[in-house]
Formats: sequence, C-alpha cells, structure tokens
Amino acid sequence: MSVRIATFNVENLMNRFDYSGFRNNLNKDRTLQLFQIQDEGQYRQLEQARTIAHADDTRQLTALAIAETHSDILCLQEVDNIGALNAFEFGYLFKMVGEGYRYKYMVEGNDSRGIDVAVLMRETTRYGEPIEFVQMTSHAHVTYNDFGIHNPELALLGIEPHERIFQRDCLEIDVRIGGKPLTLFVSHFKSMGSPRNGLDGRASTMPVRVAEAMAVRRIIEDKFAHNGGSADKRWVICGDFNDYRERIVIGGDSLAGYTFDPVSEPVSSIDILLEGGFCENLVERRPVMDRWTLYHTRGPQERHLCQLDYILASPALARSNTDAVPDIIRRGQPHRTIFPPKQKVELFPRTGWDRPKASDHCPVAVTLNMV
Repeated sequence: MSVRIATFNVENLMNRFDYSGFRNNLNKDRTLQLFQIQDEGQYRQLEQARTIAHADDTRQLTALAIAETHSDILCLQEVDNIGALNAFEFGYLFKMVGEGYRYKYMVEGNDSRGIDVAVLMRETTRYGEPIEFVQMTSHAHVTYNDFGIHNPELALLGIEPHERIFQRDCLEIDVRIGGKPLTLFVSHFKSMGSPRNGLDGRASTMPVRVAEAMAVRRIIEDKFAHNGGSADKRWVICGDFNDYRERIVIGGDSLAGYTFDPVSEPVSSIDILLEGGFCENLVERRPVMDRWTLYHTRGPQERHLCQLDYILASPALARSNTDAVPDIIRRGQPHRTIFPPKQKVELFPRTGWDRPKASDHCPVAVTLNMV
C-alpha cells in the first residue's frame, strides 16, 4: 500500500488583477514599462490584457508539470483562493489528468498579497486504496508570544511578540490511506527579501524563517506528545521554505563553458527541522548536484541552483521507505535555466526563454509505502 505525494509552488495562481504597478514601479510588469501610459484607466486596461494573454500558456505548463508528478495528494503554494483553484483544476488540470483532484482544502492565511497554501487529493490512490479526509487545522493565528520564540533578532526587524509567526500558514491535514493515518503539514516560509541592516536578503530575513521552522516543529511535537511522540508516527512536512542548506554556484558562460560548484551553507532554517533526526529531507537522497528545485539569477554575477521545495518525512516513514527517492520535475523550467551536465531535459512545448513557464519552482514528488 503506497501513496504518492507532491509539493509545488505554482507561482501566483491568481483570479484577480494587480494594479499596484501603476503607483509602484517595482510592481509594474516589464512589458508595460516599454510603453507610455497616459493614466490609471489605460494602465488597468493594458494590465488586464497582458495578464489574460500571459495566463493561458502559463497555466497549461503548470498543469503539465502537475500531471507529470502522478501524485495522489498535491500540496500547493501561492494559490489565491478556492475559486482560482477550481477554475484551474476544471479548465486546465482536468484536461491533463481527468477527474483527478476532486477534493480541495485551503484556509486564508496571513500573506499580504493573499497567496495561500492548499491541498488537492484524489478519492483513491493510483492502486485503489481510499484516501479519507479526517480533519484540517490552520495555525495561521499562532503568535510569537504563543510559542515563546520572540527574540532580539526579530525585534531588529520590527517584529513584535504579539504578531503572527507564519507569513502564510502551517496547514495541518489528517488523512487515512487505506485506513492508515497520515498527517500533512504544508507551509510556505518567508521569502528572501532585499538587503537590510547590512545583510543580504537571505540573511536579513533568516530570523523569520527560523521562527517558522521552530513553530512547525513545535506544532508536530505538541500534536503527538500524548500519543508516544512524533518519531513513530506517519507525517510529512511539505512546501516552499525559501531557504537552502546548499547551493550550486554557476560560473562561466556559454562561450567558455559553465562551471558548477556546490557550496554548503553554515546556517539554514531547515536545520531546525532536521536537527536530532526529527525528520529527513528525502531530496537529500539524490546526488548533491541533482537536488535543486529553483534556478536563481540576478545576471551573470549572481547565479545558482538550490533546493527551496521540500518533502520532509517523519523517522517512521523514512525508516519504512529507505529506497524512496523523490522525483524533481524540471520540464516546466524556462529556457534561461542553466542545467548541470547530463541533467538537461526536454522542456514542455511553448516554454519561453523566461516566460511562459510552469513556475519558477519545480514540483517534487515521492511515493511512500504506508507500512
């Protein structure tokens, strides 16, 4: 008996227009920056046209990437609302996989842009075992005070103890697979922002992600505290954690040839979750050069590949699935992505140099035996 689980940041699955670029140039799409726009009314018309024209190819590619995961349970990040999810599933994903993900679960979280985490499930696994929903719990309301994890580093960022820990949520969903319990914890940690207080974007926002990781671990520990502890239970933590333990720094160019140098990071919020064998990062079962789920670039001087998307398995699941190695679906990446030697894949049709693409992230999927 097994279940296939995937996680995927679908990059702004929205069903509304964002007009903030009219007043904030940082939010204005680069296409519209090419043109002289007379007033806000004209800007709104052009933004609507641009968004609609761009969305169809993008969501076809997103659906293709999801279909290639062959997942029974799909954990998503950056979903606007249940309406957007229903429209995407019916208009795009249904054409790829048929009557697949009929059950959808999400709760409005804390993100200022309104992007949330969500879970889609089939009625049965591909082998016919029933997938039974038991309950859903949101932890979006939890504050630093609630868990006693406020500290001076957070205070320097202007974060106060009464504020909520999760930038989005830690959505907890209990299911049964063929009658056997499994708990999903789905989250989307604080993104790496701009440099601040003399630190780069990753370092300056690290205290927030560390707090989120501490909170996820606390939620899991509390959940199983009165039932023998978490180590012997079946659970997974899935999502985009916006942090990495290692990265592959890319040098060179297409004329001289590219170089790929793996670099370990001394500090990562992911370490909080892995510390003491609390859980296992299943993607680390892949070779070090082949764990990346995102290509990052700010031009030739700053390029790397890294893992931002995770399926972390409880010790019990990791022990009973020693041969389970996750798949990373990279066919939805844009043509600008620089692949290490022998990793290049055939990209989905109509993929562009930068866009359209399935997402800036790659889906991660793994099959786990429920023994």
